[in-house]
Amino acid sequence: MEIWKLLLFMPVCFALNMTPGPNNLLSMNNARCYGFKSAFIGGLGRIAAFSVMIVLAASGLAVVLYASEILFLTIKVVGAVYLLWIAFNLWSSEVSPLSGRGGRLNRLGLAKQEFLLAAGNPKAILIFTAFLPQFVDTSASVNEQFLVLGATFLVLEMGAISVYAIFGIYLRQWFSKPEMAKRFNRACAGFLAASGASLLLSRQQ
Repeated sequence: MEIWKLLLFMPVCFALNMTPGPNNLLSMNNARCYGFKSAFIGGLGRIAAFSVMIVLAASGLAVVLYASEILFLTIKVVGAVYLLWIAFNLWSSEVSPLSGRGGRLNRLGLAKQEFLLAAGNPKAILIFTAFLPQFVDTSASVNEQFLVLGATFLVLEMGAISVYAIFGIYLRQWFSKPEMAKRFNRACAGFLAASGASLLLSRQQ
């Protein structure tokens, strides 16, 4: 694809990657409680979910999601309920967002949560369907361009995971006291609950 389109795509894409959504918030809190490496490995679950979405968008299967109100509603409800479940666990925990055992959560479990959180948001695949094609030249190989744009998106997403994880590490010194950590967890729980409610109220575009 043309290099100038890729150069235009990257800053716009990274701004989208850095949006403080539920997955980025989860990575930040995971880093605060379990460390940078665990948060980054957990974030790879999100990368896996986004990879599937990009493939669906490139293959045109996302049209099914557009056309099926039942499928959209099912994914939306499941995703919202999962968000609210995480918010509940965060709110009721003392220090760790997901476990009361001092932060030793299986990294595979973190990755699974990131995957389910990303996959449970039908709006995400609609973003890929609406956003990526804006930078595709239909006179050239569409699949190759989707591959380049999709790979670039995933690399930048890993950068966003790292930034939020580093910020989470920085928060450790601010929230080392149990009471402060509890307040932070509840603030994050409120944000995730609001995201879940927003997802439930969202409509198929």
